[in-house]
Amino acid sequence: MGKYIAKRIFYSIITIWCIITITFFLMKIIPGNPFAAEKMPNPAVKAAINEQYGFDKPLYVQYAKYLGNFVRGDFGVSYQKAGVTVNKIIGDGFPYSLTIGACASCLVVIVGISMGIASALRQNRLVDRFVMVLSTLGSTIPSFVLATGFLYLFSKTLGWVPAFGLDQATGYIGPVIVIGAFSMAFVTRLTRTSILEVLQQDYIRTARSKGLSEFRVIVKHALRNALLPVVTYVGPMIASIVTGSFVVEKVFGVPGIGKLFTESIINRDYTMIMGITTFFAVFLVITVLVVDLAYVLIDPRIKYE
Repeated sequence: MGKYIAKRIFYSIITIWCIITITFFLMKIIPGNPFAAEKMPNPAVKAAINEQYGFDKPLYVQYAKYLGNFVRGDFGVSYQKAGVTVNKIIGDGFPYSLTIGACASCLVVIVGISMGIASALRQNRLVDRFVMVLSTLGSTIPSFVLATGFLYLFSKTLGWVPAFGLDQATGYIGPVIVIGAFSMAFVTRLTRTSILEVLQQDYIRTARSKGLSEFRVIVKHALRNALLPVVTYVGPMIASIVTGSFVVEKVFGVPGIGKLFTESIINRDYTMIMGITTFFAVFLVITVLVVDLAYVLIDPRIKYE
């Protein structure tokens, strides 16, 4: 087990390094720079700015400096927000995305798995068809359309939630539901398919022939094996949701990391783009590692040599 964890950590470090390297050089080969939109008729002013931010240095020197700063946990200073570090900006925005993402993830896991189980146990009945219709709508309607419809109905028409920002606790309801809608629909369908497949296995028929209750057969024998594909999807899903949705946070006015990433792309804020991309990559790699280790707890047959 320890050898497997060490190997996975090593591969994770290599993955993060590749992401950092690719992101860095992509930012450098894109034409222009963060200050291209600013009027700098004086060449001396332009040269001074390039010197201050290290743009006059060779590319390998800039890369080595950025890599060294990353190892120390320093993502640099934002090009668009003078004197403000990327670490502080991420630190200010991530709690909002984390709160919304954590609530949305719980909603996805609890509601999605429950609906999937109910649908599988009532296959081809009214409950099954109703759940499948909901999951189809949730997986096909774009998030910005769902967000707009939610605001129109519950904010403008009914006045139950605020239309913008998170000043009130009810402001979290819309982002949580909209961000989790697609994943909830996917988890529902995946759970249903997995349970239906497991229920056809020989060991399920054997358990039923021994006189075990249907509840025990489903919970103890079928559900644990059926959840393996779900856990595989839920891990990266949590990392994606927690780090924010670019569109949803923009529509609901959430000052989260997703909105920051969108603004950094528009403003060509290289350090912000690379910082958020790297932050997301590290979070995703850690989540995938935790999911791999969780397999052992779900299915004792899985052994890591």
